Amino acid sequence: MAGHFEATPGGGAAVALDEVEISILRSLAVQLLELIGPGDQPAEGEDPLAALFAEGPSEPPSDPALARLFPDAYGGPGERAASAEADKELREAASEFRRFTENDLRSRKREDALAVVRTLDALAPGGDGGAVLTLSGDQCRSWLGALNDLRLTIGARLEVSDEDEGEEGSLYRLPDGDPRKPMVMAYLWLGALQETLVETLMP
Repeated sequence: MAGHFEATPGGGAAVALDEVEISILRSLAVQLLELIGPGDQPAEGEDPLAALFAEGPSEPPSDPALARLFPDAYGGPGERAASAEADKELREAASEFRRFTENDLRSRKREDALAVVRTLDALAPGGDGGAVLTLSGDQCRSWLGALNDLRLTIGARLEVSDEDEGEEGSLYRLPDGDPRKPMVMAYLWLGALQETLVETLMP
């Protein structure tokens, strides 16, 4: 179980984490919450129902990590349609879709990251400071979402491409003195956790 998730009865999963791993995971989840932001809370005296249906932003975030977390629904960066008119329609559709979906997506991502913090805070450390994290099925899905978001965020900061993630990719060949090395190690570790958690959820 050490270092990877294993399935538990009832559709959950468990993993043994040491004190350093618990600290890193919690710190990353808190940083993710700070990046996503607190969300739009109704101002004092404002109708909560009206706030619930408030429109979100129509433009993609300028921060590359947030842009990776909240990509355009239609067309990716640098992609263009066959004509200028079609390209304009594509951008307008993406803008409209973002206005009505980004707030909900941000809320879900915040809840996933909060679930990570809460489950880690609820752990009872053993004598060595480590503990076995046991998740329910719902908690597994929240963790899976948060792990994916953390990898997307770190990947954006590292400017990694799909090719970089291969076993022969540049991430595995970084010298120990490279300042990106700790972030790369976290990125690869989170990927391993995510992969084994996915495996526990497969029928």
